[in-house]
Amino acid sequence: MSIVASADGTPIGFTAAGSGRTIVIVNGALSTAADAAPLAQALTDAGFRAVVWDRRARGASGDRTGSTPDDEVADLAAVIEAAGGADAVLGHSSGAVLALYAASRGVPTGALFLSEPPIDFDGQGFGEDLPARLQALVDAGTPEEAVASFQLDAVGLPAEMVEAGRASGQLAALAPLGQSTVYDALLTLRLRRAEGALLDVSVPVTVLRGAQTFPFLVAAADRLADEIADAELVIVPESIMHRPDPAATARVIGERL
Repeated sequence: MSIVASADGTPIGFTAAGSGRTIVIVNGALSTAADAAPLAQALTDAGFRAVVWDRRARGASGDRTGSTPDDEVADLAAVIEAAGGADAVLGHSSGAVLALYAASRGVPTGALFLSEPPIDFDGQGFGEDLPARLQALVDAGTPEEAVASFQLDAVGLPAEMVEAGRASGQLAALAPLGQSTVYDALLTLRLRRAEGALLDVSVPVTVLRGAQTFPFLVAAADRLADEIADAELVIVPESIMHRPDPAATARVIGERL
């Protein structure tokens, strides 16, 4: 894995594979670059060069106390520059939110492919105190509890599902990503009730969602496609319950690039 320094000096790990037009993948919450491997493989199989990276406070990347969504924007910009530019950015879940925010801030993303972005247009989601509560859990040495609280309050998983994850060891396995839940919560709040400059991007935008996914994500994806001028909404039947199908996603991108 290669390392690039972000604007604040934080090391960000990334890997590029394949040849052809460059697609930078931006992961969602509670995931690392390794989780994007199936998407990257599908893209390389389709003739693209795929770039995966660890967002701040994940995997091979570093962190800085007090990091903000703008730091994550700078991280993406650094990865794109280190990769020699991007023809497109594929963001999934909160990664799609970050990709859109970065484009609105002038990062040269190329075309945007936004997979099920959880944008809270109506401001009905979690309270603005959530990032501070998550940070307190991390600072107390209980990142596993930060993950659990994020799953309950931000993702909206049922308590019994979260407890099942605790019993199976899944929460413990995700504990190293506890700090990143703070940043995903901050990012989601930054684009709450998104309008104006946040949606005024000058690159082609394709919004993707599955036919079978969570109702909130259906509403958010459909509304985002309506709110962004000339954006296209693509329903991907193969993508089920917030899991983008790699081959189908690569096909959608290939048809538009």
